[in-house]
Amino acid sequence: MAKKPQQIRRSESPPGRSGSLKKFGLILDALVLLAAAGGAAVVWFGVGVPWYWLAETLGFGWVPVGLWALATLGLLRYRPKLLFRRWRWWISSAAVVAIAVGALSYFFAPRGLFAFISFGGQWGSQVGGYPMPLGIAKLAAIALITPLVLYPRWIGSRIFRSAAWLAGYARLGLGRSWIAGSRGMAAFFRWIGPLFHPRLYRRIGRAIARVFSRQPRPSAAEPETVISTAPVPSVSVAKETSPWDDPAEADDQSWELPPLQPTTPAIQTAPSPASNAPAFTASLWKLPSTELLSPPEPYSVPQTSLEQMAHHIEETLSEHGVMVEVKDIKAGPRIVRFGLVPGWITKRGEARRKDGGEEGMERSRVKVQNILTREKDLALALKTPYLRIEAPVPGEALVGLEVPNPSPGKVPLRKVMEGQPFTSVTAKGGLPIAMGEDTGGAPVVMDLAALPHALIAGATGSGKSVCINSIVASLLFTKPPDQLRMLMVDPKRVELTPFNGIPHLIAPVIVNVEEVNPALRAVMREMFRRYKLMEEIGTRNIAGYNAKSKDPMPFLALIIDELADLMMVGGFEIEQNLVRLAQLGRATGIHLVLATQRPSVNVVTGLLKANIPARVAFAVASQVDSRVILDTVGAEKLLGKGDMLLLNNDSPKPRRVQGTLVLDEEVDKVVEFWLNQKGPPLPVISIEDVEDQEEVRQQVDGDMLEKARELALRNPHLSPSLLERRLKIGGLKAQEIIEALEDEGLVIPA
Repeated sequence: MAKKPQQIRRSESPPGRSGSLKKFGLILDALVLLAAAGGAAVVWFGVGVPWYWLAETLGFGWVPVGLWALATLGLLRYRPKLLFRRWRWWISSAAVVAIAVGALSYFFAPRGLFAFISFGGQWGSQVGGYPMPLGIAKLAAIALITPLVLYPRWIGSRIFRSAAWLAGYARLGLGRSWIAGSRGMAAFFRWIGPLFHPRLYRRIGRAIARVFSRQPRPSAAEPETVISTAPVPSVSVAKETSPWDDPAEADDQSWELPPLQPTTPAIQTAPSPASNAPAFTASLWKLPSTELLSPPEPYSVPQTSLEQMAHHIEETLSEHGVMVEVKDIKAGPRIVRFGLVPGWITKRGEARRKDGGEEGMERSRVKVQNILTREKDLALALKTPYLRIEAPVPGEALVGLEVPNPSPGKVPLRKVMEGQPFTSVTAKGGLPIAMGEDTGGAPVVMDLAALPHALIAGATGSGKSVCINSIVASLLFTKPPDQLRMLMVDPKRVELTPFNGIPHLIAPVIVNVEEVNPALRAVMREMFRRYKLMEEIGTRNIAGYNAKSKDPMPFLALIIDELADLMMVGGFEIEQNLVRLAQLGRATGIHLVLATQRPSVNVVTGLLKANIPARVAFAVASQVDSRVILDTVGAEKLLGKGDMLLLNNDSPKPRRVQGTLVLDEEVDKVVEFWLNQKGPPLPVISIEDVEDQEEVRQQVDGDMLEKARELALRNPHLSPSLLERRLKIGGLKAQEIIEALEDEGLVIPA
């Protein structure tokens, strides 16, 4: 009896096959480990800070890239045949990962590193990035070209057949009736459906066929009838199978062919239109265009002159025994920064060579202090009194030498507003402020909503007023009145009064000092009202409230041009109100911008500085004024005319920035744009004292008068200055109380 042939199971492999696979797996594991260790070593020793490098390169894009890489390594290790057999799927997944990383480049964090670098990092900005239309076009090109390259024959035939059908139906629609053309569009969507999502595109085609199979609604003068075509039997056309077909659509293997010949129309009565159709309402406020501003003028610095200055700096310091090398040159609009690297000096020492003989040479680095002590020698050699040394430059192993630019340029407001940082802050819904350009020519933009308050100080003619105008203009170009309201105080009556009449103002510009305290109290009432509304809805800040409420709150910016005049008259009360607003106003969307040309300790007090972290220092007279503003020296060496030092939470040291320039004519154009625009009514924010506040003020004045009487009984020669110090009131209020005491006979007139 013949034996049956022995059956070999499919799972069993020939002899020696499993051993070779194991060896291949072990070799692959070793290569992966070596590559990972080598990559980590290169990142650690070559980059220096691996976590910062990881966040800067890909950001959150490491998540899809890492998952894709792990899946690839896993398939290569355990299922290599599947990976090579489905290589098109592998390339398609890589395209999906690239699109995801590019999409992450449009998202930013409110603060920290990802406020300047998107969630997609620098690589994501290369794939997507700004300008947004170009980035979306690149992502769309990846999504369309990848399947076309992987499946050229199948997709190409589909595209050409769809184009042929579309051309035929479009020609029929143009030649005979628009109904046939609309059905041709429906047929196009039916054909293009299998390419990406069959069910979605077939539904789109059916919807177009239903919508465009009727004539538009007739006018009132014509009879209320429509023309409808007679039904025509559909013709079934076989559909080619594709790897992207939806199993749920397996029974839908035909599409409806529209008629090629026009049918006899039939007259039918149209139903009456619905009377409660929803109407689309758009905002009536329009933002001004940057075309109102002057176009930027390009400026350039000759490279030869910069190289000559660098050589001159090296020679001057070497003549004094200080060896340096200029490694980096950054030319800004007003300042050129030379990056100095301390060199080596050699001297005879007691160190012996290892071979044991003669006396050796000892080498040491040039001390940074030696470079700082040669500041005046450098100023003399470069023929300039305006010279500043920054040692070291934050984030770089350099000593920064800042020298005035031999070919200075201006920084127009339009140039900074059209840059990517400004558009990024605007897209996030913040309050962008175009500050200027740094020493390297990069735009500097701040978000007032994240600061949350700013203090500006500088002498007359240093550019303080132009900076305030730039701040206001930046806000007017990006925020309509229903999203931002303003209250301006200008005791000098010349800087902010041109903005009178714009719809953003809750009241005309305050020029009378006596009206400031009532206005501040009104802003505080508005602040507490907003806190009450947020408490009722259960949110912490204005962003959460606007996301949940149907009536969003607008931002409120309080801009004060001359703080010193207010502190002289109002004194303790004005300081107390400003500090209170600075402490509690951020969560309710209230932000302060304070400016003064006399930065003394009586004006810029310690309590006020503690609650205003962002400070801008223009050119001042002395180091004392610089320390009052920035808590460090340096502002006394600025050039003026917009040259500033900017200090905020993002930088540990002040950054040197050339401020933006906005002309009076440009401000007038922006104001005229808003004056000529009429929009919906805005909620009224009153700055008048209510009756209960008046009663409280009278009660407080009565208490102060009683305390002043007690002081006058002990000292008949009571002076306003003594009364101001004892009762902690302003000079104007102290003078009024002294006059009242003189009328009562308690104080002897001086």
